[in-house]
Amino acid sequence: MSSIAFTNIGLLVTNDPHIGEGALGLLRDATVTIENGSIVSIGNSVPLGVDTVVDLADRTVLPGFVDSHTHLIFAGDRSDEFAARSSGTTYTAGGIKRTVAATRAASSDQLRANAQRLLNEALQSGTTSVEIKSGYGLTPDSEELAINIASEFTNETTLLAAHVVPEEFLGDPDAYVQLIIDKIIPATKAKWIDVFCDRGAFTPEQTRRIFSAASHNGLLPRIHANQLESGEGIAIAIEFDAASADHLSTSSKNDIELIAASKTVATLLPGAEFSTHLVPGLGRSFLDAGAMVAIATDCNPGSSFTTSMPFCIASAVSLLGFTVDEAIHAATVGGAAALRRTDIGKIAPGYTADFIALDAPSYIHLAYRPGVNLVKSIYKSGKEVRTWQK
Repeated sequence: MSSIAFTNIGLLVTNDPHIGEGALGLLRDATVTIENGSIVSIGNSVPLGVDTVVDLADRTVLPGFVDSHTHLIFAGDRSDEFAARSSGTTYTAGGIKRTVAATRAASSDQLRANAQRLLNEALQSGTTSVEIKSGYGLTPDSEELAINIASEFTNETTLLAAHVVPEEFLGDPDAYVQLIIDKIIPATKAKWIDVFCDRGAFTPEQTRRIFSAASHNGLLPRIHANQLESGEGIAIAIEFDAASADHLSTSSKNDIELIAASKTVATLLPGAEFSTHLVPGLGRSFLDAGAMVAIATDCNPGSSFTTSMPFCIASAVSLLGFTVDEAIHAATVGGAAALRRTDIGKIAPGYTADFIALDAPSYIHLAYRPGVNLVKSIYKSGKEVRTWQK
């Protein structure tokens, strides 16, 4: 077995309080040793017999970011909507239909190239694991194509055919729900099923029908909920043991208490809050209630066109009421929990060696220096990478 020791780490964020100090498990002057892509030991010196030693030059090292909510399979541009919001226009879900039209008109090569471009961006800012949704085709063929393209980049693929009701079914939304159940779900190779259960999208009853059908086809649930108005989304997520309930901008005190007492992760999307100006200080209520919280980019062309988890960390601190430590935890361990993964999100023995090195004396600089890319090097399974690979 080949072994590599990464040494001269100035500050190491392990996310394991059994290894280091505090909730982030901080160690100074650390060495991380890996074999065949997995972490085998953490200490303060290079073990005997290691094949290769890599000097990280006193940099800060932390787990690669886990972006558990993205919409990367799309075409088109909606920058005019962003400009309109800066003039006071309120965000609605209606603009999704513009992206649907552009995505349906795009070729598979165009969709694939756009996804690769965005994933390369994400990697350069420290994302090493990602979830990708469909949801901008809304026909059996286009949803299948989206999942097939997404699966070229990640195993964390999510069928979001229930994103909005497409134009051709506006007069009979239940017929579209039936199409999802009868045609789209049985054909998909996705791992996850997602539903936008909110005003202007899908009702609680429709959401339950879709989740029930998906469970019979082996798909695992997650949900878009409470972005535009408080509803039954969190209760439905818990009812179906969803891994994650996402957005949650308009959640009630009861919603927050429900999710905090459950196994469902509360995934907050700072980029969307930055763009749509919905709810300041959103995160504090979930954190104080004891919920497991993740943050993700929600990368999409309408409400959150960013691939940068450092930007989302900084936004979580400045807009959503997180401490820096809480934001780092949510962007790593929280994202892993939102995908029910126990092999990523930490730098600890037995975990995949996905980590990043910062050209900064502390992880705090990720929020302290917003807009500056501090990521010096990125490692997936212990190998330095510069372009996205599955």
